[in-house]
Amino acid sequence: MSRVLIVEDETHLATGLQFNLQAEGHSARIAGDGETALDLLLAKHEEFDALVLDIMLPGKDGFEVANQLRAARNFIPILILTARARPEDVLKGFASGADDYVAKPFELPIFLARLQGLLRRRAWMQQAPAGQHSPQAPDQGSDSSGQEFGTFAFSGRTIDFGNLELRTNGTTTHLTVMEAELLRYLIRHRGQVVSRKSILEEVWGLREDTDTRAIDNFIVRLRRYIEDDPERPQHLLTVRGVGYRFEAEPD
Repeated sequence: MSRVLIVEDETHLATGLQFNLQAEGHSARIAGDGETALDLLLAKHEEFDALVLDIMLPGKDGFEVANQLRAARNFIPILILTARARPEDVLKGFASGADDYVAKPFELPIFLARLQGLLRRRAWMQQAPAGQHSPQAPDQGSDSSGQEFGTFAFSGRTIDFGNLELRTNGTTTHLTVMEAELLRYLIRHRGQVVSRKSILEEVWGLREDTDTRAIDNFIVRLRRYIEDDPERPQHLLTVRGVGYRFEAEPD
């Protein structure tokens, strides 16, 4: 049974979601504002498998809640549920550390499918095969059975997709699911130029005319994780006017 925390100030919507999640076999608890959610997750350290988070909340909004959770190294999967569904807001949510979103008004089956997908993806990543794959392997990110790799090693760094960790010289950096998905996509296409358009569509599922500045912000953050000198990247390179290219072993 998965435990879900619903952070929503519209009582009728929150109770409706709780009822339907319980009908699907989940345990669901409601917090009416961001401060209560942060108290449960950070102060009381209660365990939940996913967080359904509204953006427009009294007091601290959903963006701030997500930012504080990630800053406190709490990496619970976050599904944003919001009427602020402009692509810019969606990308701002991802930049805050969210993993997926559903726009209000929504159809219940869509919401349940997206939440279940997030729970399933989290569980799948934790159970992914643990064998390392050479950066020069020709499979572009899959083993011989077609499964995604569980870890990827390059230049003294190891990305553990199962545990959402980047390990470098004894230091461990925790990744959000979305950060791990972006790294996985770039690594799968290593040595190739990846356009911003393809990142928007394949990683975030957004249309191609969306403002791409949030992608650039994600890249800046990933460079802080994987580069010796983020100002002079060797692995995550910008291809001006097109997008990015990942190089595992730069010349």
